[in-house]
Amino acid sequence: MRKVLFLLLCLCIWVAGLAQEDFYSRLADSALTLTHQHIQYDPAYFKIIYPNGDVPAGKGVCTDVVIRAYRKRGIDLQKEVLA
Repeated sequence: MRKVLFLLLCLCIWVAGLAQEDFYSRLADSALTLTHQHIQYDPAYFKIIYPNGDVPAGKGVCTDVVIRAYRKRGIDLQKEVLA
């Protein structure tokens, strides 16, 4: 019985690891697609709405690529940081 439980635990850990790896692959793909867009570097301050606020689509800085990549995966970092 212990062997079966151990094997089930190992299987669950392995499946969870695959799901996490898949998420990071999709996040990287989302970020890569954003690098093909023309965005003008603009460090100016923009007031944005909460949640789901964003600077204008054609402007931004390096952190905006990260924020937009997560948003393409359905995650709003504004909410996650303030949660």
